[in-house]
Amino acid sequence: MRKSKVLEKIRAGKCARFCAMGHYLPFYIRYAAHHDFDGIWLDLEHRAMDQREVQSVLSMCHQHDIDAMVRAPTQERTKLYRYFEDGASGLLMPLVDDVDEARAIARSVKFPPIGNRGIDGAGLDADYAIDVDNFTDNANAETFVILQIETLNALEQAEEIAGVEGVDGIFVGPADLSLRLGLTPGAPTLSEAMQQVADAAARQGKAWGTAGGGVEEWKQYRQMGAQLLIGAGDFALRDVLEEAKENMNAALGD
Repeated sequence: MRKSKVLEKIRAGKCARFCAMGHYLPFYIRYAAHHDFDGIWLDLEHRAMDQREVQSVLSMCHQHDIDAMVRAPTQERTKLYRYFEDGASGLLMPLVDDVDEARAIARSVKFPPIGNRGIDGAGLDADYAIDVDNFTDNANAETFVILQIETLNALEQAEEIAGVEGVDGIFVGPADLSLRLGLTPGAPTLSEAMQQVADAAARQGKAWGTAGGGVEEWKQYRQMGAQLLIGAGDFALRDVLEEAKENMNAALGD
């Protein structure tokens, strides 16, 4: 079974580097691997791909030796572990609201004795039934589950959520969490909430991370113990076109 680069970084106390992708862009996977990113954050919550496109993306991640972390659009048990069968290294689960939901997700995608995932052993994760020795143990050890803290209720239960067996980390979704904190009188600020998540993860010995930011913010998050940070996304291609437009305007004068 392929070893997870993200888990290798986390276990070594380092920070895993991700870039986000929400569109079917095969070249982007190659570029991300070439530039030493550990994982692709494949966003299927807000972007649509058909099943064959997803399988193709996950296969390309294996080809270029980069983790695929799927932000899933569902909590349906068989659909979740099918992402692993098709080659995903991890899941990033949005809007997890409480510890019971966290337990249900972990139970869905981890094999016994941790969870109740069904055994196939013929997918890409098992090299299409070639690599089946100790398959269930290896799958439990080399796949990861990250849960997004995006509601006030989840924030209040962050330590319990992080402590669930089979959960490898918690992740602040800053846009959703900010929206909900702003609608709640007396709620903590986003900065306070982020520190609360960082502290909860540290007490449970789990990773934490967040999206957004730049160099100074990443330095701050890393000082807070963050091990999952997003460095780029495919929407950044608009900046490439903006720069090209400005350069061509300067050269052509029209």
